[in-house]
Amino acid sequence: MDSNQATAQLIKCINFAAVKHKDQRRKDLEATPYINHPIGVAHILTEEAKITDDLNVIQAALLHDTVEDTDTTIEEIRQVFGDDVAGLVAEATDDKSLPRSERKRLQIETAAHHTPRARLVKLADKLYNLRDLKKATPVGWSESTAQEYFEWAAKVVKGLRGVNRYMEDQLDELFAERNVLHLAH
Repeated sequence: MDSNQATAQLIKCINFAAVKHKDQRRKDLEATPYINHPIGVAHILTEEAKITDDLNVIQAALLHDTVEDTDTTIEEIRQVFGDDVAGLVAEATDDKSLPRSERKRLQIETAAHHTPRARLVKLADKLYNLRDLKKATPVGWSESTAQEYFEWAAKVVKGLRGVNRYMEDQLDELFAERNVLHLAH
């Protein structure tokens, strides 16, 4: 794929995610548009983690919440973006039919079993979410809920390690600030 085709594919993916998330908002005080999150996850991958040579990983970052949070299916992603992107999104997607506590437990248990490319997406997602949480506690969350999220995220990240030192170091700084670094190693 030449650079013109890659650019067109990336814009197609951003548009797809924007349309799917159009009515969603983040849980921050400003109720920012939800699309800021997947774009931010992709930005962490390209600008900070320096993942610029794998368009499918970047597309998976942009699409990683579409199946969980919209009416999108993995089959739809497969038809529009291909098997590789669909597989990466599937690895990053929780089964919403399960109770929240079970989904969280499974993220911890399965983290180390994801492919390295899916682990990149998941690390960037955790980094984005934890940075947001550091800035402000979401509407409806207590400080203890925020602390529990950091503890849970550290346990997930423990299984995601070994794919990008930069993101892991950034996460470790956040974990150290919350005194949960020991859970991430």
